Amino acid sequence: MPRPSRCRRICTEPDYVRFEPSGAKNTEPVFLTVDEYEAVRLIDFEKRTHEQCAAQMGVSRTTVTEMYERAREKIADCLVNGRTLQIGGGNYMVCDGSAKTGCAERCDRAKRLSIRQATGSAAGKEEEKMKIAVTYENGNVFPHFGHTEQFKVYEVENGEVTGAQVMDTNGSGHGALAGMLAGLGVDTLICGGIGAGAQMALAQAGIRLYGGVSGSADEAVKALLAGTLSYNPDVCCDHHGHGEGHSCTGHHGEGHSCREDKHGCAGNGSCR
Repeated sequence: MPRPSRCRRICTEPDYVRFEPSGAKNTEPVFLTVDEYEAVRLIDFEKRTHEQCAAQMGVSRTTVTEMYERAREKIADCLVNGRTLQIGGGNYMVCDGSAKTGCAERCDRAKRLSIRQATGSAAGKEEEKMKIAVTYENGNVFPHFGHTEQFKVYEVENGEVTGAQVMDTNGSGHGALAGMLAGLGVDTLICGGIGAGAQMALAQAGIRLYGGVSGSADEAVKALLAGTLSYNPDVCCDHHGHGEGHSCTGHHGEGHSCREDKHGCAGNGSCR
């Protein structure tokens, strides 16, 4: 069983999430996760060392180096091959600006919070709210976003689940599902396999993606809130145009292929 990926801390989410070259051909976009973006921002833009970047993000120097090199390779692919760059998803949490996070004095969010507190603002008491959707079937994470018949939507305040309800998708397709979630105010999605087009739609809607997840839906949400959710930041489930079967990489490890029936990837290394 793979070791859970440690949640990466970022100062703030990117203001710009899509870059498309002029005259670009109709090619698959390159997806840069938010934590990869943060590594590039800290190292290339703010000129931090890898050690400083690791300390601010709350991960090891080796992890930072891996993220940074992966991000630079993706950016180079876009520059050389004229591909669209889409930023979204990833295993991360936004810094709360407190000293406990270890973001130190150079964290922009910590500076802003310190200024607000110094001027008597109640910003330190702001409630953090989330709305998390999970592809759902019989209590578990449904293995394929595009075929899910239900979502379980969780209301979260200050890291605690305050309510949840199961909602039918009524047979909506990939693109409509992203719009449905956005309309519900969902900001985070947990699922099994998911195609590149659906990932783009979610990113455009500002919805964070945690793909390649299997098992209990309730436990997955608990793990996400605890920062211990094991997921695949490079999840892909491209079934279009392959008839009854397709290749997918949900939570299968590198290069695993499987054949899909109606229900898609099982998301745990097996196929239905």
